[in-house]
Amino acid sequence: MSVYLLHLERPLAGRARHYVGYAEHVERRLKHHRQGTGARMLAVCNERGIAYHLARVWEGADKAFERRLKQTHNTARYCPLCCNEPRDYKPREHVRN
Repeated sequence: MSVYLLHLERPLAGRARHYVGYAEHVERRLKHHRQGTGARMLAVCNERGIAYHLARVWEGADKAFERRLKQTHNTARYCPLCCNEPRDYKPREHVRN
């Protein structure tokens, strides 16, 4: 399984510039997104003519990794299209008290 980062050419609703997803076959999932049968956010991008590009893939990542990446609320720092030197996301283990 893989976690992937999509970079939007222009912001959606004035804010969103990235989409983080999880898939076994990333290229197949991207095809679904482009057909409008994937995530609603990307279907809206398609409707509004906002192009998006595969920016990064984390091979072997799991659903928990995707969730933690989304919870950073700043995926731009991991995008090679936004940063000259994107960070390598290594989530800290969640510690419960």
